[in-house]
Amino acid sequence: MSMMNDVEKDYLTLSAEALGSVMMALQKSLMEQSDIVPVLQGFKFKVNENKELYVMNPPIFKLDEELITPQPAD
Repeated sequence: MSMMNDVEKDYLTLSAEALGSVMMALQKSLMEQSDIVPVLQGFKFKVNENKELYVMNPPIFKLDEELITPQPAD
């Protein structure tokens, strides 16, 4: 049992920010109909104080205003 605990100490998890970065990369690749792999490979990670992976360079994209259709108010 102690061997499992020693191994678990080395595990890292994704921070909420890192998970958001993965979701943004997915959304960007779907919107642009592009491959997500280069975006994911380009992520630069740091480990935060909670032993979670944090993405230093999250994906950024802009929405074209023409693509945004205002919803009518009820």
